[in-house]
Amino acid sequence: MATLLVAPFCGLALADDSSSATSRPSEWAQPIDPHYNLYEITPTLYRSRQPDAAAQPLLKKLGVVTVVDLIKESDSKWLSDPAVAQVQIPLQTVHVDDADMIQSLRAIQAAQEKGPVLIHCKHGQDRTGLVSAMYRIVVQGWSKQAALDEMQHGGFGDEDNLKHGIDYINKVDVDALKAALNSGACSTSAFASCAIKGWFQKTDVVGVQTILWRL
Repeated sequence: MATLLVAPFCGLALADDSSSATSRPSEWAQPIDPHYNLYEITPTLYRSRQPDAAAQPLLKKLGVVTVVDLIKESDSKWLSDPAVAQVQIPLQTVHVDDADMIQSLRAIQAAQEKGPVLIHCKHGQDRTGLVSAMYRIVVQGWSKQAALDEMQHGGFGDEDNLKHGIDYINKVDVDALKAALNSGACSTSAFASCAIKGWFQKTDVVGVQTILWRL
């Protein structure tokens, strides 16, 4: 961890020209502020490059209550509002796997229960683009091709930076990912490192309980 409602933020949108605004598919993420590469994906989900302190009034106006950071640099360096929760999930699209994606989508969905969420990486392109596309596919039910069209042609940045994310989307088993996300599993594979770690932790707890019972 919806329909797209652009009207509430029409006063914030800063499209360069009216022709681009009218030709942009209405279901795609809609531009809010080009300086931050900030777009509305849904009324409760936004995407951007890494914000700075000056972005806080804008995020407050949008009602953002959680910021999901997809890079290693902590948002605490610029985000000073204690009312905004910070979630950090550093990703590398070169090595992204199903466990990373499930963790990201689950975090977004959990945060959305409290209010609007902003996801960002350094430039708002590759990592943010991949997670946004997978949200479209897994949560909203878009086809891979529809999500890829928005990802590649939505004006979020240089398409050359999206290669690894595109490769992941083309290869991912969407049904398996949905099943794992809905079941609470950490990955689509029982042999993923997160699954093995969880198994050992569970085994340790059971072992301690057995010892205590015998005592």
